[in-house]
Amino acid sequence: MPGLPFPTLPRPPEVTRRGRLSERAAGDLDAILAILPEDADQTLLARLPQSERWRRLHAGPRPAGGAVRSATLANARDTRAVLGVLPRRAGAFEILALAGRMLKEADSREPERLALVAPARAGADAGADALGALLSAALAHAFELPAFRKPSPTRRRIRRIELVDAARLDLPYIEAAASANNLARFLTALPPNVLDARSYRRFIVALAREHRLAVRWLDERALRRLGAGAFLAVASGNAERTAGIAHVRYRPGARRRGPPDVALVGKGVLFDTGGTNLKPHRAMLDMHTDMAGSAVALATLAALSRLRAPLAADAWIAVTENSIGPRAYRPQEVVRAANGTTIQVIHTDAEGRMVLADTLALAGRTDPRLMIDFGTLTGTCVYALTERMSGVFTNRPRLAQTLLAAGRASGERVWNFPLDSDYDSDLESKVADILQCAPEAKGDHILAARFLSRFVPEGVPWAHLDLSSALRPGGLGDILTDVTGFGVRYALELILRTRVLDELKALR
Repeated sequence: MPGLPFPTLPRPPEVTRRGRLSERAAGDLDAILAILPEDADQTLLARLPQSERWRRLHAGPRPAGGAVRSATLANARDTRAVLGVLPRRAGAFEILALAGRMLKEADSREPERLALVAPARAGADAGADALGALLSAALAHAFELPAFRKPSPTRRRIRRIELVDAARLDLPYIEAAASANNLARFLTALPPNVLDARSYRRFIVALAREHRLAVRWLDERALRRLGAGAFLAVASGNAERTAGIAHVRYRPGARRRGPPDVALVGKGVLFDTGGTNLKPHRAMLDMHTDMAGSAVALATLAALSRLRAPLAADAWIAVTENSIGPRAYRPQEVVRAANGTTIQVIHTDAEGRMVLADTLALAGRTDPRLMIDFGTLTGTCVYALTERMSGVFTNRPRLAQTLLAAGRASGERVWNFPLDSDYDSDLESKVADILQCAPEAKGDHILAARFLSRFVPEGVPWAHLDLSSALRPGGLGDILTDVTGFGVRYALELILRTRVLDELKALR
């Protein structure tokens, strides 16, 4: 049955800089958003148009950190003035969350043109951080997720963003990160009859062409030759033989040979019925989003290319469905993965670790300096953390603090779970090398990570992100949609702004 047409990505708004916002310029804007530190005095508002109105917003009962207040400026356009108050010692997540609330407050005007300003004392980094958060929120809010209803003739969207006093802002990085987050959300939100394996493959090839990336598609025949029995077991129930693994390569400049610095591995289960162990209605309803990890890996690689990052990176995108049918794999089957490990199947709804097992094993053959996988893997991680944070695991304990720090700095928070070897006793099989999962669900996020670790070559440093934050009602931080794109900002922070690759030199 033919699906709906594949939508095109919306164009981002135009972003410009200006040194100061005059009264005349304000009259052309639908909204002005300003973030002020909680302990700041009103002198920082003096440079804003109609500063007395801004002072009145800030006066009276002194606004607490995190507060958002708004008023209307006295001009022909009735420009909306939105003031956000930055809490003392606010971290990246708190700043982004405040920026998101400010965009939501401004949304009543359906602004097409807005200005962003973060008045700060000379030389203060807080102003640049706050302005960057506002811009990230605005770029996310301006992006429209795919919809298949008739467009509203009156609905307006953000088309122009003016940054006031933005000399300290790393604009290329913020725009690349926001664009990648939008891409991840766009793909994750697509209905399963639009984003199927065939259309996903075409999209990956087109994206690779746009970003001058090399791409190789390993179809089921190629995967059979490679011995990827775990992936193929999951794909066996699909109605069509279109599943596969995309290997996408970014190499800067003249660097064409040698192992990658980073390998990004993404779970791309396009729809998860649970297979033979069929999911109930509520658990299956949003399973078109079970490919969020693959969208994060692909979008992160696109951002690295856009930024011309001085490192070599690969993305391995595992694309299949987990369908019910006469050929679907069953509990108690024994399959052999690409690294030779035999797996006793326990529950067919634990398909994500099966798909990732072979993908990790194949990516590990390229000997990357660091391998990171992303997947909406377990419900137990959601129960442990809710959707506010995601779980992280690593086979190099010395990397744990760096992984946590990347979450704090990016505003995409993670929590490090144990990966101790004694958990393996819960995965001992009498007929195979390892159980796919334990019959009991307790600690399944930890057991899933222990399972995956068996498919990572011993010499390869590895981090596993269980994306419990990929979907959250009402959004998270500056992202106001249920689909959050969580993981892109985190991965870019980890790869480009921490010293993780330098740390790894001491660990190899």
